[in-house]
Amino acid sequence: MAKSSPAFTGWPDTRVSRLLALDRPIVQGPFGGGLSSVALTAAVADAGGLGSFGVHHLDPDQIREIGRDLHAATRRSFALNLWVSNHDLPESEMTRERFDAAARRLAPLYEQVGVAAPPQPERFAARFEDQAAAILDLRPAAFSFVFGVPDERVLAAFRDGGVITLGTATTPDEAVALDEAGIDVIIASGAEAGGHRGAFLAPAEDSLFGTLPLVRIAVEEVRAPVIAAGGIADADGILAALALGAEGVQIGTAFLATDESGTTAEHKDALFDGSARRTTLTRAFSGRLARGIPNELVSRLSADGAIEPYPYQSYLLAPVLAAARAQGRTDVVAMWSGQATPLLQHRRAATLYAALADGTDHLLTTNSETKEEGASR
Repeated sequence: MAKSSPAFTGWPDTRVSRLLALDRPIVQGPFGGGLSSVALTAAVADAGGLGSFGVHHLDPDQIREIGRDLHAATRRSFALNLWVSNHDLPESEMTRERFDAAARRLAPLYEQVGVAAPPQPERFAARFEDQAAAILDLRPAAFSFVFGVPDERVLAAFRDGGVITLGTATTPDEAVALDEAGIDVIIASGAEAGGHRGAFLAPAEDSLFGTLPLVRIAVEEVRAPVIAAGGIADADGILAALALGAEGVQIGTAFLATDESGTTAEHKDALFDGSARRTTLTRAFSGRLARGIPNELVSRLSADGAIEPYPYQSYLLAPVLAAARAQGRTDVVAMWSGQATPLLQHRRAATLYAALADGTDHLLTTNSETKEEGASR
């Protein structure tokens, strides 16, 4: 027998809502690479959900600045998000020769958008531990993360600081690992989701569980409350997640498409105009498997076959992506997207949140009344 059902999740008063002081257990998915914004995070928080800001690409001082801006923008709950594992190859193995060869392969892209190849830096990515310490200094309501389980010392510091932890699982085994580590809330992220696949126990290509089985199994196998993520963009999707025993939902692409997000107008239009009806999983954008809209960048780099591991591919492509975004291009940029884009309707974050919250309330009330009528006959 299932441990949860719509009658027992208690929407909107679920364990997730209580832990994070939310009106509704609706989490805005975090976006890295400048696509998160203070405006979006605060809008979702003020509406009664959990706003999120992806900071894995920032150094500790930049994280502290973002956190201060968010605390000034909203008094309600928000999460800051990191990647636990931020190197797929030690920096010692990214030699000058390898770096220069990778830059030469990308030379046509640099030329296409009118930028120079970036210089080899002293360090490609900030240390996770230093980033986590910056977040702890800020004391947000929640610390969310993907690509692993933080060290017990890190988790203990957040527990002692009163910060709720949200860990992302892409497989049932990962959900169990997070639960055994004492993570407060587990986000079960199905392969339908846009953006990076946060797998950490097996290769991402071998960890492509759909949202439905992933949530259903995770609910049975873990003690922590489960949030469903991936392929959810409306109240019907939320209701389906609750039926599986989820106690909240995380929604990414629908919020990415709103005016308040940090992505470009061209990207937002593509999420609404049918361009995202077909998505693809690729390592082209960053060196890690991610879901987005196929375009020239994906085709060229996939055909070349020489994609550097994370974070080197991401670093080498950063000038191309920044220039292409500034030029309003959609051909050589990372066009993140999940699989539920045909359901998108709302351009404002507050309007989207209201439609999700009120729509779910209505569906649950209607279902309850229907059951009561059937029982009385």
